[in-house]
Amino acid sequence: MLRRFAILLAATVTVGLLPILAGRDPALAVLRARLTDREPDQAALAAVRTELGLDAGPFGLLQRWIEGLVRADFGRSWVSGAPVGPELLRALQVSMSLAGFAALVAMLVALPLAVRGLSRTAAMLAALPEFLIAMVLLVVFAVKLGLLPTSGWDGVMHAVLPSIALGVPAGAVLGTVGHDAVRAASTEPWIATWQAAGYPRRLVMTAVLRRAASVVSGQLALIVAGLIGGAVAVEVVFALPGIGRMAVSGALAQDMPVVQGCVLVILLIGTVAGVLGTWGQRLLLGPAFAAGSMMASPTSTRPRSRLLPALALMIVGVAVAGLLRDPMAVDLTARLRPPSLEHPFGTDALGRDLLARVGHGALSTAVLALLVTAAALAIGLAWGLIFRGTAVVDVANALPPTIAALIVATVIGPGVLGAAVAVAAVLWAPLAAHARSLALEQRASPHLEASRAVGATGTWLLMRHVLPAVVPAVTRGAVVRLPGVALAVASLGFLGLGAQPPSPEWGMLLAEGMPYVERAPWVVLFPVAALATLGATAAGVAARIR
Repeated sequence: MLRRFAILLAATVTVGLLPILAGRDPALAVLRARLTDREPDQAALAAVRTELGLDAGPFGLLQRWIEGLVRADFGRSWVSGAPVGPELLRALQVSMSLAGFAALVAMLVALPLAVRGLSRTAAMLAALPEFLIAMVLLVVFAVKLGLLPTSGWDGVMHAVLPSIALGVPAGAVLGTVGHDAVRAASTEPWIATWQAAGYPRRLVMTAVLRRAASVVSGQLALIVAGLIGGAVAVEVVFALPGIGRMAVSGALAQDMPVVQGCVLVILLIGTVAGVLGTWGQRLLLGPAFAAGSMMASPTSTRPRSRLLPALALMIVGVAVAGLLRDPMAVDLTARLRPPSLEHPFGTDALGRDLLARVGHGALSTAVLALLVTAAALAIGLAWGLIFRGTAVVDVANALPPTIAALIVATVIGPGVLGAAVAVAAVLWAPLAAHARSLALEQRASPHLEASRAVGATGTWLLMRHVLPAVVPAVTRGAVVRLPGVALAVASLGFLGLGAQPPSPEWGMLLAEGMPYVERAPWVVLFPVAALATLGATAAGVAARIR
């Protein structure tokens, strides 16, 4: 716990020092936020420095802020002058309520996926961007049918649509992890022993689910923590006053007391969720974990899909066809034209050919997502196998990609590289938690204890037993997340933190087409189909990983 506190403190201090580290004057940022139509002068800057206590220097500011935290005082907004604490508390209540409802939706989605192993369905659901689901739900159920509220937060009815938008992709990822855990537990040797002893099938299945739940519990805790701070896009679509939206607004305005308060609370929640996930695993495993009586899960094969080559060929075909066209050619006389022989995917709001933009976007989006996923997988495996502590994992997972991107952009500037680094910096954490969970179970298995007793070295055990059981499962989890990575990188570009217009990244195409989804659905249909195809292809690749 002391280590977690030290990491939280270091992360908070880093965030607090960002304006200084980036070589920018906080007084200049505050003055521009307050007086957008006035050119700052030295007298005004001096007045702002005196008002906010900036003359004390960065460490003086940190000391004052930490002293305020001891009194439960998060300070005052540099922009509005209002106390941060009350607004932060209201935003946290909204985000926690939304995350709770979304977690319930995620579990309802994950249960059939985990039991039946619908890998392609899971991949397609995981590929659906939250803000796209939110927009479709908003148009259909709120605007067209008038069944649910369109915006705001005032009761359970306002939580229905945002919870579904957040919970469906999260449930798809959780279902993939759950299916791997159920499949592994159902093939362990103790199953045959129990059946030979005459235990009822219901009791055996309950034990299998409990065994699998020990792996899923940690992932569920991390997913819930991620939902609290990572629902920025959904909060924007439904105008929800949540903590993620508050953090991004504060960061864009360089309102550091707001950012510090939001990030600290988000990281605290992530740390608590990680602790609860670890406790849940130990509680579900019970004495078996400590006694070294865990049975190692043998590797197993999955049926190969004949559809995988066709899906891969489809993506390559669209990319090649699009690369032969100009994605930047603007023709205002051909705005929002439906699909035709001339424009097979139709045109966008500027008359640009969508096939060309989707095709060019395939190269940048898919390749960048693959590189980010590979980097996160390597870091996650290394960390989960080498380090047994979870403090850093909990803190990293709690940091939403948007906030991470803001930190990276402040240091190295906005761009594709910054967005990729930000997503990788967050993505490795759940993979590391998954790898650590599986490695701990492997190391507690009796045959490893027996091997140690006869002189087996740690390196031999790692290469022959731990890695073959951990790497395939974690790799499948990383591959299933690949479409979400593609969308996360592009979504950061939409927020001005990644790729800039007129880049044809798929997520940016979705964001650009959102205002026209009702009158020209093809502007989002084909980018969504591309992401779904990528998701199905990722599922096929994951199915071949043993």
